[in-house]
Amino acid sequence: MTARSENATIAGRPRAGVYANILEMVGNTPLLELRKLDTGPCALFAKMESLNPANSIKDRIGVSMIESAEREGKIDPNADPKPTIIEATAGNTGLALALVAGQRGYKLLVVVPDKMSQEKIQHLRAMGAQVVMARSDVTKGHPEYYQEVAARIAKETPNSYYINQFCNEDNIRAHYETTAPEIWEQMEGKVDAVVVGVGSGGTLTGIGRFMKEHNPECKMILADPSGSILWPLVNEGKTVEPGSWLIEGMGEDFVPDICDIEMADEAVPVTDAEAFLAARELLAKEGVLGGSSTGCLIHAAMVWCRKQTKPLRVATFVCDSGAKYLSKMFNDYWMIDNGFIQRETTGDLRDLIARRHELREDHTVEPDMPLKQAFKMMRLYDVSQIAVLAPPARGQKHERVVGIIDESDVLLAMHHESGAFDRPVSDFMTSRLETIPPTASVNDLMPIFRADRVAIVSDKDGAYHGLITRIDLINYLRNQMPQ
Repeated sequence: MTARSENATIAGRPRAGVYANILEMVGNTPLLELRKLDTGPCALFAKMESLNPANSIKDRIGVSMIESAEREGKIDPNADPKPTIIEATAGNTGLALALVAGQRGYKLLVVVPDKMSQEKIQHLRAMGAQVVMARSDVTKGHPEYYQEVAARIAKETPNSYYINQFCNEDNIRAHYETTAPEIWEQMEGKVDAVVVGVGSGGTLTGIGRFMKEHNPECKMILADPSGSILWPLVNEGKTVEPGSWLIEGMGEDFVPDICDIEMADEAVPVTDAEAFLAARELLAKEGVLGGSSTGCLIHAAMVWCRKQTKPLRVATFVCDSGAKYLSKMFNDYWMIDNGFIQRETTGDLRDLIARRHELREDHTVEPDMPLKQAFKMMRLYDVSQIAVLAPPARGQKHERVVGIIDESDVLLAMHHESGAFDRPVSDFMTSRLETIPPTASVNDLMPIFRADRVAIVSDKDGAYHGLITRIDLINYLRNQMPQ
């Protein structure tokens, strides 16, 4: 007996059942009322799609599209060799297809934009998918656009099927037949608004059609990244040139074939910063680890709910897991480096230091530390150089930077001496240092970088503040540019 028909309880709660196949676990996700967020007079409920087996709402369409293709003879499950499924995806549809393909024995090739998180790419490869990276700085119609690349590969690959979620009616059907009815039943038909995003458009179209049929007054609210073309189209009927955004799996530079944009009653534009910070707030206040598209939905839902003048019941989604973004928006340093978290500024070169020593954000070694330990720290913290600090000299109060150890030093040491790893860092560190005061000009950094060195920022009294590398200067200059 499966959980879908099990009525027994444990300690007053429904007892989960036993499934015969992981694909049976797709859907029937719980609804969570978000009571600790500021939603004005409204009650906000989140459909926990991150609890699907591959951790996203896309699991639903993965099952729907492949099963339909089998029924229609587009994919032969009995073929030998079995066909290759090909798809263009922001990651989550690829993971959903990989889940189903793995159970059916199909090969899978996915084409993803190069802005995707490494966690998604690693997850795809671990599930057996072949991953092809495409450019994210080009728009639909360009030969290097990820959908164009996928279509071209499908034409060149024998015994393959391009599933194409952006034109696939079974994408819509999955949400019309499962997602929307589940929400309607869970909320006992009392649904005043649903906040959705558009990646392929299946969610907006499928849920929108169901809700409008059952309650014509139900509002469909589009949460859309600020650079997307969709929100100006919904709010103003205006066609604009697409911008750029970092929110993954949401927003478009075209209207997908299956996207019935007329279903959207209103759109709320959301910046990258607003989405990322909303996802972090959702985790801190509600204990829910959602991804960047979830952050976009949550921010838009809170904005829309707070504008209302009477209590309404609003549904939205935790559409994937934030575990796929731990190296991005849940990483404080990534947020700082990309300008999404503002820290106290000094008005001098200390603002360029990515990891400030006085805040203990950096990693340093001592001169007598074994070289192998320094190398271990480089790998652990993903840095290419580390400052070597010695205790204060007589009569001084600050630690002294006595050297820099970098990957080149480690390589030369190991190449020339087999026992180098056990010798102290001081035997191999670079002692020709480029020290610069915080009051120096940004222009003073260029001669240091041209000499292939890093800048050590220290006060006149020897107080060490941190290192400035080429990438730190690039990030600083990028963040000064108009967004």
